[in-house]
Amino acid sequence: MTRAYLDHASTSPIRPVAREAMIAALTDLGGDPGRIHEEGMASRIALEQAREQVAALVGARSREVVFTSGATESIAAAVFGAADRARDQGLAGADGRTHQVVTAVEHSAVRFDAERAGSVTVVPVDRHGRVAADEVLAAITPATAAVHVQWGNHEVGTVQPVAEVVAGCRERRVLVHVDAAQAVGRVPIAFDDLGADLLSLSGHKLGGPPGAGALLVRRGLRLAPLLLGGDQERARRAGLEPVAALVGLGAAAEELTAALPGEAAAAVRLTDRIRAAVTELPGIETYGDPDHRLPHLVCLGIEGIEPQGVLLGLDRAGVAAHSGSACATESLEPSPVLAAMGVDAHRSLRASVGWNTTDADVDRFLAALPATIERLRSLAGTTPDGSG
Repeated sequence: MTRAYLDHASTSPIRPVAREAMIAALTDLGGDPGRIHEEGMASRIALEQAREQVAALVGARSREVVFTSGATESIAAAVFGAADRARDQGLAGADGRTHQVVTAVEHSAVRFDAERAGSVTVVPVDRHGRVAADEVLAAITPATAAVHVQWGNHEVGTVQPVAEVVAGCRERRVLVHVDAAQAVGRVPIAFDDLGADLLSLSGHKLGGPPGAGALLVRRGLRLAPLLLGGDQERARRAGLEPVAALVGLGAAAEELTAALPGEAAAAVRLTDRIRAAVTELPGIETYGDPDHRLPHLVCLGIEGIEPQGVLLGLDRAGVAAHSGSACATESLEPSPVLAAMGVDAHRSLRASVGWNTTDADVDRFLAALPATIERLRSLAGTTPDGSG
């Protein structure tokens, strides 16, 4: 049976161009890029080419790209690097704890790291999951080490007022980190024009390999590295670089630099099809901002049905989708994003498209979803409003 994979927001299948680049690198590049022999220099050239490819995709200078294992590590480096910098500047309290500002819908990696690093102010969002820039800026204190704002939400797709937050933080001379894991490869990004200090991204979200990502660090900014040991990444991240994986990331980034407008337009068309179709189904609500949203994902609230049943029913029909954020689902807790929005945090369904999604995939989803919901409601003896 041909399956429809609609979980690109969790991880996107590797692009053929990235896979081919990785195979070539695994075959031909075996040297340490930190060595001056021929094998090492060949790896160094490939690594720096990948850095330039990633920089081109996100509108940055290549020297601003610090390769990491993915967005989770990049976020940790941003959070703890900012905390260390604040302590060096004498901004920590008597207990050594520093202060950071996050929005209520940040990814758990941002929230948990900030809580471990020190005190945190959480800025609420509206029912669509969007934060007000002035409320973020009002949460800044003289002791704030950093402000964290995601470009677009990983669960409902809402795009935040990033430019306004960044501009306000720059005026206040406070570091600002943008989690762009869901946005890179989905919408145009120009890091240098934006003026942010830090920006995190992950390769597997855009069709690159797992285990490869980057933290963009504004030119002139110095942060203590998260990982210590060697002097790799200009002493900003220790550890032998996984050259083949980073070459794959670079190849995916290069393809996207040219393909992004077309892929984004296709994603909007496909997700608009889903949104239009589900409006005809009773007991279903679309979550997220209707105007400020990422192009590739749709989040639905389904009354009266537990999400596991919907996911299993769709899977049996050949459709891969998701409920809640990846981390929240694994912990079996209600979605913190939906809870922050004030909507039902227990019953959500997320469908997300990507570089290889077709109309046939969406057709399969739109055929399977109402049949699955009707069957589950019949078994449970409930109506679309959740009553018996």
